[in-house]
Amino acid sequence: MKIENFSKETSSETARVSARLIWEDCDRPQQEVYFETTAEFADDLDANPNSWLLASALAAMRYGEKRIAIDAPISAEIKDGLINSMKCLINWHGGDRRVIPIEAPIATEVSSDKPCRAGGFFSGGIDALAMVRDNRLNFAPDHPRYIQDGILVYGVLQGENERDPSFQNVVKAAQTMAADAGINLIQVYTNAYAHFRDLDPDSNFWRFEYHGSFLAGIAHAFASRFSVASIASTYDFANLEPWGSHPLLDPLYSDTSLQIRHENAALSRLEKTRLVGEWDVALEQLRVCNEKKSYKDGNYNCGECEKCVRTMTTFLALNMLDQVATFKEKDVSQEKLVKACYLGDSYEVSCYRELIEPLTKIGRQDLVEGIEQIIRRYYERDFKGIVKRLDRTLFDGSLLNLSKRIKVSKSS
Repeated sequence: MKIENFSKETSSETARVSARLIWEDCDRPQQEVYFETTAEFADDLDANPNSWLLASALAAMRYGEKRIAIDAPISAEIKDGLINSMKCLINWHGGDRRVIPIEAPIATEVSSDKPCRAGGFFSGGIDALAMVRDNRLNFAPDHPRYIQDGILVYGVLQGENERDPSFQNVVKAAQTMAADAGINLIQVYTNAYAHFRDLDPDSNFWRFEYHGSFLAGIAHAFASRFSVASIASTYDFANLEPWGSHPLLDPLYSDTSLQIRHENAALSRLEKTRLVGEWDVALEQLRVCNEKKSYKDGNYNCGECEKCVRTMTTFLALNMLDQVATFKEKDVSQEKLVKACYLGDSYEVSCYRELIEPLTKIGRQDLVEGIEQIIRRYYERDFKGIVKRLDRTLFDGSLLNLSKRIKVSKSS
């Protein structure tokens, strides 16, 4: 892959930086990939080659490019970090991945005298809101880690379109929460993810390998404004698994001028939700749903998908669901829980398992039974699990009990 033609254009309303991506070994057309923001932040947006390197390198590796060639100076630290990131991903995922060389001149000037200023990615979901809430509880306004700017990125959900009037409801919600937290909301538009999306229609590359470096690339486009940029964790330390934004990976995308931080991995999902529950404006504007259909009629959350049901159940366990304005329903049934929640990994299992104790305390044994059912379903996904599930459904577990009795009889 070659990355070239770095440029910046400004108008009365927007500023855009772009570069041309040319695939050399993968059968794809070349494309101008851009990052764009509003005129208010035009002076802070730079055509920084490190931005496109971070946004492109892991995709180039994953889809068979033999090299990355850039015709502009790049950070030695970011180059080294990406090579280490590639090695980590190869160790995690294997397959035909291999470290590919980064061919570019190394920048000789290092900017280290700019003022300290912290920003963070601000989606309006539980992880990002908990990060801001925790930041406000732990750092004074004059501290270098006090988050002053929030970056809201458009274009990373399937079919997401910032020009769609219904999506502006999401923007307004983020603006309201940012204003309440005293944060400047920086709106960023990009076609970078769309450029890679059809290579990965099931989003596994985005989820398990890529999104940390992608977000870091956007942060480095604002390297003249920030000295620290924070990405909210998904997994907690107790349940770490390979993931695209990870405490091992995100810091690798830093350099002397801009530190990338992976925040709040010490907090479980329940603990994060409890933090958000202390913030009234967040409860009025909370958005966790990735289903575009939920943007209709000002409703940010569909209330039916796994993320919605998980969040509703968590707030219910905290006796707070009735305070969350963006969920129309104020209860969760066992039927809805079991229908919606097909778990994908052990982290999601942990999110539900930690709800068993608080739900038991408030007398919601129906939901406890539902959680136990969806956890069993997760662990019984192989052939043996399917047989177990059929036995339990059709024969009330009698075949498994008979098998156990036969084994005991033979051993005796």
